[in-house]
Amino acid sequence: MSVNHPEQFHGLPVFEFPIGPDASRKQPAPGAVAWRLSVDYGSGTDFDERWQAFLAAIDPAGVRALIVGPWWAEDYGPVDDTLAAIVRDAGRFPALEALFIADVASDECEISWLEMCDVTPVLTAFPRLTELVVRGGGGLELKPVRHDRLTALRFEAGGLPATVVRAVAGSELPALERLELWLGVDEYGGDSTIDDLAPFLDGSRLPALRHLALANSEFEDEIAAAVAHAPVVARLESLDLSMGVLTDEGATALLEGQPLTHLRALDLHHHYLSDAFQERLRQSLPGVALDLSDAEAEYEDDPEDRYVAVAE
Repeated sequence: MSVNHPEQFHGLPVFEFPIGPDASRKQPAPGAVAWRLSVDYGSGTDFDERWQAFLAAIDPAGVRALIVGPWWAEDYGPVDDTLAAIVRDAGRFPALEALFIADVASDECEISWLEMCDVTPVLTAFPRLTELVVRGGGGLELKPVRHDRLTALRFEAGGLPATVVRAVAGSELPALERLELWLGVDEYGGDSTIDDLAPFLDGSRLPALRHLALANSEFEDEIAAAVAHAPVVARLESLDLSMGVLTDEGATALLEGQPLTHLRALDLHHHYLSDAFQERLRQSLPGVALDLSDAEAEYEDDPEDRYVAVAE
């Protein structure tokens, strides 16, 4: 599965901040678009130069959404200086509601090659942030925080460190409605276990949660079995166990557990379910928007050939 650039972010059309002479031309209103800033490979321009040009051309006080694309001009490098520049100027962005760190497609850099850092300062610097997306797991760190406004949090990784999963679980996020974790594989640093996910499932944390994604996992069957009896499910509107190694075993546990008919949507795309079990799901959940696309039926009977959707 390739990871592509979004056309919309935070309900706004994405607009690439232009490079060179075009940067001085008339731009959209600051709050009308999600601004994407990136560095052209081989340009010799670093991200701080792009950032300063952006601040000179746009009134940052009106910006609602920011997207950070590739930040390197030559060899891949860590994102820490890039985030430090954004955090340094946080006071100039009083209206910022959404930030996407590392909107990098697979043809620009594989997700497992992205060099991340501690993203905790972003949450502390932007107390009005309502949406945060972070792509990449290598070197990624997070410390438990309290954030009263965040409603959507997504970590996309081919291997999400267990320390990050535990930090999310240990954070105070009373407004969080959507949590999405791409857990990934151990080979690329995805070392969390089912025990690390317990705080999300027992219903004692995240009181506003309505959408939960525990996706892209090698142990998706275990997750499904735990979800089957998880107290949090009763208050969810949608559930995402997609992109991982989900088989008939896990889906059986899911159906034999608590009722799921209250869900508006259940996303299981990229799975290893038999045709018969897919039909059983459809029959059992007639009112639920069920995504069973990307069936990997040819690998259904060979565990060694099964893979998650996003790893390297």
